[in-house]
Amino acid sequence: MVGQRQRPGTGLRQAEAVIVERYPQLLRLAYLVLPSDLDRHTRLLRAHRAVQHSLRAAGRRADRGGDPLAAVRAEVVRHAAGRPRGPLPPWVWGLRMWPSAEGLDEEARRLTGLTPYARAAFVLGRFDGLDEEAAAAVLARAGAGDPAGEVRAAGAAGAGAPAGAGAAPAAPGTSGAGPDPGPDRESVLHPADVHTRPTDLLLRRTRVRAAWGLAAVLLLAAGLTRAGVAGTDAGLPAPYAGAPVARAALDPARLVRVPAQAWSDTGRVDFTAWPARGPRTGDRALLARALGAWAAPTSATAVTTAPSTSAEPPEHPPQLLFAGDPRPGTAVVVFLDADRIVRYTEQGGRRSLDIARTDDADVTTAAAVTLNREGNTAHWLLAPWIATAGVRDLTAPATAVRPLAIGPDGTVTTELPPGTGREADSAAGPSRERCGPRPVLEVASSPRIVEKHSFLLADLGGLLPVHLTYTPPVEGADVPPARQPREATGPAALARWAQEACALAATDGRAVRSLNLWDFAVTELPETPGRAVWSCTRATWWTGRGDVRIRLRPPAGDALTVAQVGSTAACGRFGQHVLAATVWRAPSGRSYQLAAGSREVVEIKATGSLNSRTPGRSLAVAAPAAPAPPATLTATLHSGAVITALDARGGGRD
Repeated sequence: MVGQRQRPGTGLRQAEAVIVERYPQLLRLAYLVLPSDLDRHTRLLRAHRAVQHSLRAAGRRADRGGDPLAAVRAEVVRHAAGRPRGPLPPWVWGLRMWPSAEGLDEEARRLTGLTPYARAAFVLGRFDGLDEEAAAAVLARAGAGDPAGEVRAAGAAGAGAPAGAGAAPAAPGTSGAGPDPGPDRESVLHPADVHTRPTDLLLRRTRVRAAWGLAAVLLLAAGLTRAGVAGTDAGLPAPYAGAPVARAALDPARLVRVPAQAWSDTGRVDFTAWPARGPRTGDRALLARALGAWAAPTSATAVTTAPSTSAEPPEHPPQLLFAGDPRPGTAVVVFLDADRIVRYTEQGGRRSLDIARTDDADVTTAAAVTLNREGNTAHWLLAPWIATAGVRDLTAPATAVRPLAIGPDGTVTTELPPGTGREADSAAGPSRERCGPRPVLEVASSPRIVEKHSFLLADLGGLLPVHLTYTPPVEGADVPPARQPREATGPAALARWAQEACALAATDGRAVRSLNLWDFAVTELPETPGRAVWSCTRATWWTGRGDVRIRLRPPAGDALTVAQVGSTAACGRFGQHVLAATVWRAPSGRSYQLAAGSREVVEIKATGSLNSRTPGRSLAVAAPAAPAPPATLTATLHSGAVITALDARGGGRD
């Protein structure tokens, strides 16, 4: 009975029953409390460990008369918020795992600025239904110094909704109702259901690696650190000295090398299918220097990491993708380590290390890696399934593609036109629109992968190019059928991207994997002949984050940036319903309140300083005279759900 001591062992059995019964909820609690800078695989494994390690301590608390559920929650928070006991997460050989719940990592990013205990308070109240007093009690048991303050911090940060809401917060641009909400949304935000994929499917030598790993651990345990130096060629720096990993992971002889034709005989077409290419793949000295710089970079090595990317050395031998000299005097080595691409460069007396994420890469996003940029020249390494390549100016859609010769090692060289601008587009005026040529790669996959498949890749300054796609507008019918993003190689897609090409400079090419230009509405403007296009450009990061930019392009004149919103589901797979609003000045000088919605919008309503209700997908009425506050625009969907407009205020949150 709670509040009284029980027979020894009773609490342990009660705690075990709680963990078994509520494992997904407890796992979610641990996952969201853990630091957000951990990669998804490590975070998931440490969350499992935090839940399972809570058993005995929670059992002892329950034996002393505590509530078993509260005891387990407190121990899970304590383990997740504290420093991990071991140097590495639980070992999962040859396998990467991440939660199936797409919205879970978006929730984690919402909590980034909070302390671990405040994150725990958010989860306990938002998902587990505890009131503030109960949540504070759990935090107190977990060791929080100011439990009540942590609960208040979770609310003050705006991260959650009232306690006991029991459902995930709505994505911006929605009211919580997606295209098909399905069952209780809260039930799908559990990390217990996972996606898995092997790290070395094409060339797995599990027993050999295990033997080497065991041997390395025994050598390190015995203090034989000189063995790392002894195995290195004379005159080279010791790549293993001071590295917090097993020697085998940094041994050039242990690098994973994929057979040349493996890409055509696998169902997994991504970086793991790339063979080792380049004339220096057998240069052990170069490979040793590259691995050594990765394991223990000196102050003379410039290290650049993409956002939310770890620079830690590999835990297992990485896969070798390239080693060679893309241009005289420049040596480059490229590795793949699970969900990371690592490029090592030697140029003159300088060394650099660039690291980027590759989560969920596919045929298009694993199609190329930048080897080197020098002035107006760029050198690329293409995927082995790329059959043809060319370069085109995105601002000149009628200009033909200029073919590029692909070398025997898969490399291409592009001469970028002089004057290629980097200034960001804005609503400042036409000078921003004339930003200069925007060269992009147009490549085609081998018919052994997919027939007649060409796509565009834009060099936006990152290690990996950005995949460009286009979603055309839908018109006609009460509720037109949805359209999916398509490759931006057709005439209509090229014409639209030519109008938006200057906006590419505002994209962080280190972080973004793809850009989709979605024309979600085409409307008539007052006093102006012709039709205006409402578009939403969604930048999808390698981390899963999505940033959107809403634009209104009138039939003549400059485009108007309506809204820019970061970390949102809007305009993506889980945010298919969009309403955008802005005040537009006609050529006559009169101002109009404009709004337009995506295909399922059946009515638009304006409230506040403007009172209007219009059936259909667009609204255009005279705007209230300044200095009236901006009106609030909402739309009703065919399903009856209501969404709020994305506008210059960032809108979209109900």
